[in-house]
Amino acid sequence: MGLLFPGKTPTFGQSYYPDMRIHILTALFAVSLLSLSASAQTSYAPAGDRIKTRWAADVSPQYARPEHPRPQLLRGEWQSLNGLWNYAVAPKDAAKPASEGQILVPFPIQSSLSGVGRMMETDEALWYERTFTVPSTWKKQQVLLHFEAVDWSAEVWVNGKLAGSHTGGYAPFSFNITPFLKKVGKQQLVVKVWDPMDGNAFGEHGDIPRGKQVRDAHGIWYTSVTGIWQSVWLEPVAPVHVLSYAVNASVSKHYLAVTVDAAGLQDGDAIRVELLSGGSGLDVEHTNLPALQVVETRFLSGGKAVFPGAALHPWTPDDPYLYPLRISILRDQKVLDTVYGYTAYREVSLVKDAKGFRALGLNGKPLFNYGPLDQGWWPDGLYTAPTEAAMVYDLVKTKDLGFNMIRKHVKVEPARWYYWCDRLGLMVWQDMPSMTNGQKGKWRYRDFGDGDDAELSDGAKANYYKEWGEIIAARKVFPCITVWVPFNEAWGQFDTEKAVEFTKAQDPTRLVNAASGGNHRECGDILDCHHYPNPSQYLWSTKEANVVGEYGGIGLPLEGHLWQPDKNWGYIQYKTPKDVTDTYVRYALQLLDLVGRGTSGAVYTQTTDCEIEVNGLLTYDREVLKVDEGRVRAVNRRIIQELK
Repeated sequence: MGLLFPGKTPTFGQSYYPDMRIHILTALFAVSLLSLSASAQTSYAPAGDRIKTRWAADVSPQYARPEHPRPQLLRGEWQSLNGLWNYAVAPKDAAKPASEGQILVPFPIQSSLSGVGRMMETDEALWYERTFTVPSTWKKQQVLLHFEAVDWSAEVWVNGKLAGSHTGGYAPFSFNITPFLKKVGKQQLVVKVWDPMDGNAFGEHGDIPRGKQVRDAHGIWYTSVTGIWQSVWLEPVAPVHVLSYAVNASVSKHYLAVTVDAAGLQDGDAIRVELLSGGSGLDVEHTNLPALQVVETRFLSGGKAVFPGAALHPWTPDDPYLYPLRISILRDQKVLDTVYGYTAYREVSLVKDAKGFRALGLNGKPLFNYGPLDQGWWPDGLYTAPTEAAMVYDLVKTKDLGFNMIRKHVKVEPARWYYWCDRLGLMVWQDMPSMTNGQKGKWRYRDFGDGDDAELSDGAKANYYKEWGEIIAARKVFPCITVWVPFNEAWGQFDTEKAVEFTKAQDPTRLVNAASGGNHRECGDILDCHHYPNPSQYLWSTKEANVVGEYGGIGLPLEGHLWQPDKNWGYIQYKTPKDVTDTYVRYALQLLDLVGRGTSGAVYTQTTDCEIEVNGLLTYDREVLKVDEGRVRAVNRRIIQELK
């Protein structure tokens, strides 16, 4: 069992910025050292002989992503279920088979760090099983079982009884398992997962959102993942408890509003929202500051607490100022539930730049959005970073290179990834994972208003909206997200205007990039052109912000750091880091010219190499930075500062 705040109430506040990078890496390194002794106590070993990151050595059954998985909604007590589970693979419609071995959760079965490294077929199901015990102190509370992400269809049994099911590979889900628990002793947990992968879940022309996953990895397509790939955990809650909160801040209108949803509320119950003292880059889990403002109001779920914003400190990438929140439910002045979270005072909108062009804006001012295309893949964990230190390393290097944004490409990351973006000051363009079954319709990315939508079944479309809605609901609490991207290029792009309208309805506080590099419709907030290898804005809009949503792809294969020894792929390839840096800077100066003509954002491909794709600024194992950091940072900052 994990006590998030052992023996005390959670406290919040201290700033670690701008020297936060040293504190972060020192703290994470110290945690990784603790894992080394633990790993020596087990026979667990990663599978396969492909390259791995340095953090793979820190992974063990005792140290399998042990951090609290939900930093935006913290209670004081929880229990991680990560670690070794029994597993088996059987035909999709067969009964539960006997165990055939152990798998390390939360790493997908295809990954090295799972300890299995096995490919799956679309007609197979993956079974998980383990036991757990419930602390005696939880007896008077409800027990929630949380899955942060399972790809794709999950059925869950507790002590032989079906607790619930879920479809969708990227959103968290939970079940109240209290009715299924035995009074004492070990509890049995069984999970059955089926993942259609390349196959169709909704008929002949249907598909599921799966991003870059394919069974036959090649080119820009990577190894499929199946099963549990984010944390599994237990949490005790009172019958009356906070479910979620959302924040809408307006710097132009000087307010910050917090909307709270809760379970079990009765007439007369009060919800108290406290905005605590903030800080730039603060650690919301381990610091202590008093309340700045308190709003206590009586409302049922969906009610709102509004804080005046005149004295609040705005969040920006250069000054990522966060405010902790304490949210409590009271009945007759008795506190029934308290959760801790955080937010930021920041506003995203379209504005006009100094030359009168529509531009991306933050807090009412033009801000050039510039960052890498981030696939979020790992040679040892595939979809799952080996450790939090590994995950944060990518983000810190992104900041070191002078970027202020990341485009999270057709994948959704664990909640803690966005938490670190909030702390470090990295805006995020969040893609919806594509339905990439080849049903592209007619892709006409160089023409405005042309191109045909994909032919998808009604079931596939309904599932798209279900999963996209769940993703937005789960991630919109993070201030770092500034843009939603419903479609990438024409990969499963359909009913674009309706998809944009749906996205806006789920979250009207962000901008929408309707189809990054796809069939361009006059809807949304952004016109996005893709062009390789050099940046080019070949279409322009007077109603939307104009961006280059992908360019670059400068390749450099480095021996000893490759997924496979030959046949590696890149848009263009060079032989030395100097050649790569020179070309990067040359393209950046072309981008600088576009800024003067109305371009207000750009995405460089890409953060790291991924399997046989060698276009990364970093090698796939994160051991080598393939560019001159100083030169890249200087030109990146120059581009960002050019937009006024």
